[in-house]
Amino acid sequence: MQADDLLPWPTGKAPDALYCEEANRLSILEQYGLDALENDPELRQITAFTAKVCGAPICLVSLVEKERQRFLVREGLEETETPRPTSFCAHAMLEPEPMIVPDAQQDPRFTGNPLVLGQPHIRFYAGAPLISHEGAPLGSLCVIDTEPRPEGLTELQVNGLIVMAASVMRRLRHRREALAQQAILQVEERRLRAIADSIPDIAFSLSREGKIDYLNQRFSEVVGDVKVEVATDWLPLIHEDEHEGMYAAWKAAYKALQPFESEFRLKTRSGEWRWNVVRILPSDAEDGKENRWFGTITDIHDSHSESENRQLLARELSHRIKNIFAVISGLISMRVRKHPELAEFAADLNAMIRSLGHAHDYVNPLNENAGHSLHELLTDMLAPYGAKGENKLRIDGDARQRIGERAATPLALIFHELATNSAKYGALSHADGYVQIDVSSATNEAQDGDADRLKIRWSEPGIAPPADESSEREGFGSRLLRMSVQNQLGGEMTRTFDTDGLTVDLDFPAQSISG
Repeated sequence: MQADDLLPWPTGKAPDALYCEEANRLSILEQYGLDALENDPELRQITAFTAKVCGAPICLVSLVEKERQRFLVREGLEETETPRPTSFCAHAMLEPEPMIVPDAQQDPRFTGNPLVLGQPHIRFYAGAPLISHEGAPLGSLCVIDTEPRPEGLTELQVNGLIVMAASVMRRLRHRREALAQQAILQVEERRLRAIADSIPDIAFSLSREGKIDYLNQRFSEVVGDVKVEVATDWLPLIHEDEHEGMYAAWKAAYKALQPFESEFRLKTRSGEWRWNVVRILPSDAEDGKENRWFGTITDIHDSHSESENRQLLARELSHRIKNIFAVISGLISMRVRKHPELAEFAADLNAMIRSLGHAHDYVNPLNENAGHSLHELLTDMLAPYGAKGENKLRIDGDARQRIGERAATPLALIFHELATNSAKYGALSHADGYVQIDVSSATNEAQDGDADRLKIRWSEPGIAPPADESSEREGFGSRLLRMSVQNQLGGEMTRTFDTDGLTVDLDFPAQSISG
């Protein structure tokens, strides 16, 4: 509807012929919700004032319906309606200007009218038409006298009647607009309720006081005919193991007006306890209205069961992998008894298998060490190389970098190789030796500020390498290190020997460590 369509119908203009057709006229009249305007205080003030202005004992707001004329507000008259065939206003509403009848007994349209011959004995009538903004004639604001008035009304009185009729229409228009807006809201509410009832989740809303004032149809489908009004009414539906923690968390979120989320077991109408997740969000108060809460409860029982099954499978696989490591170590020990010349190699191999076991602990999501930091991995890997109370490992810098699943195994192999070499030939082979590890991060500015880098420096200060450092040790160790650093983690390695000892610089994309 355009703004111009809502402008009052022009004074002095006859009603629109289209809306003078009875069906069209009545359809417009129905939109005003006239029942709510019976004895409306604002309209009563208008009729009282109009009666005084015109010096008339009777003033009416008369709306012409299909079978009757209805007096919404009356001044000086008890009747609330009269049959439509007797209506003066049915004539007045079709006129462009106020209809004035100085003496009804002398007007051929009304000489035989029961309202003239009997109560209320109308002799004088003046009615200003009430016309909707579309141009539909609705009725009139009229004044009535039981005595004829040959002189009619003064110009001031006529103008006053016209102005008051406009005031009546303004009040009627406000009522109609309110009903239209209410109808729109009702349609939207029905639509939202239909949507809410169609979703597979339980949906609900709470007042600021925590009272539940809406539950969608899904609630009764899931839990049955259960009455819940406040938060404590939910407790019989929530598994007792979740009562205390969930209720305390909700009270804290409610008090702080913060979002709330919790997994819990909900009792269904069949008596089954099923895992669900509840999410409740506060809405901001608008236009002085109170805060409210809106929430959903989603059944996650199947996915929860699948997760438990996956965890069971992961535990079984983890156990089998650890058994495989143990079997391999056992086989190596058995074979070396027949070939004692391989004892040193077997010891190295078993140590590497133990390192792989450590790495497996870091990628095993069921292990408490899973996903821990670089600092913890370094501490675990070097723990076997120092007696209790010895400070064989010194770590500086930020080594809190989280270790991802893919990085755990190559990192374990890298530091195992460095540690075993140090225990044989370097700092850890001396009583007072130690390993210094420095961790830092940087941005690769040479590549337009590419991904962050993680830099690790392994130093064995004060211990010079043996002069006869064998190529065999270096060859295998170097290949293992470079394969882990470059091929698996996409990093770079630089190893430096000098009189101060060994320095190994490792440079990784940070994402390859945490990803």
